[in-house]
Amino acid sequence: MKKIELDIVALSHSVTQSHNYAVVLGEQDGSRRLPIVIGGFEAQAIAVAMERMTPNRPLTHDLFKNTLGTFDIELKEVVINNLLDGIFYARLVCLKEGEEIEIDSRTSDALAMAVRFNCPIYTYEFILDAAGVILEDDETNEEAVEKKPAPSRKSKRKKAAATTGNTLSSYTVEDLAKMLEEVLSDEDYERAAKIRDEIQRREGKS
Repeated sequence: MKKIELDIVALSHSVTQSHNYAVVLGEQDGSRRLPIVIGGFEAQAIAVAMERMTPNRPLTHDLFKNTLGTFDIELKEVVINNLLDGIFYARLVCLKEGEEIEIDSRTSDALAMAVRFNCPIYTYEFILDAAGVILEDDETNEEAVEKKPAPSRKSKRKKAAATTGNTLSSYTVEDLAKMLEEVLSDEDYERAAKIRDEIQRREGKS
């Protein structure tokens, strides 16, 4: 069965399930999109890897990646291989000393691993036929790509305190660097991404 390669094109709040998120996959050589509803933790795990953030402590998917690396196991590809009763199924295709090993996985976890290993994501025609949607180029929701999973209550309080009466532009680069360390320690990766962008913007002007 021919495999179709996909890219992650968007990550946003789910419009059908308010407490979940949606990751949208797009076929590389076509206009079809495959939206998959995932949980908040998994959405955060994908967003962290996409933003190339480095947590102070490894997240679960980072731990699994490090474990595979320790035992010289490479993640070759991720395959979304089935769709039953609205639930997507996936497998991790790994290589160990030339031997191919397949591991059953939740699709959300498989995507979080694919981003970390920078490996291809595939699915099959029957899945795209059943659950895919076709979008025109100008209908692609670019704003969704920028949306990140909501931070915890603790992170929200810290974010509010950090921005009361001030914007990031009012801080020095040194202050921003310290703030970045603090929000990373609180695992507020949405806030960290904004601070990092502000630092890079300053450095680009210097």
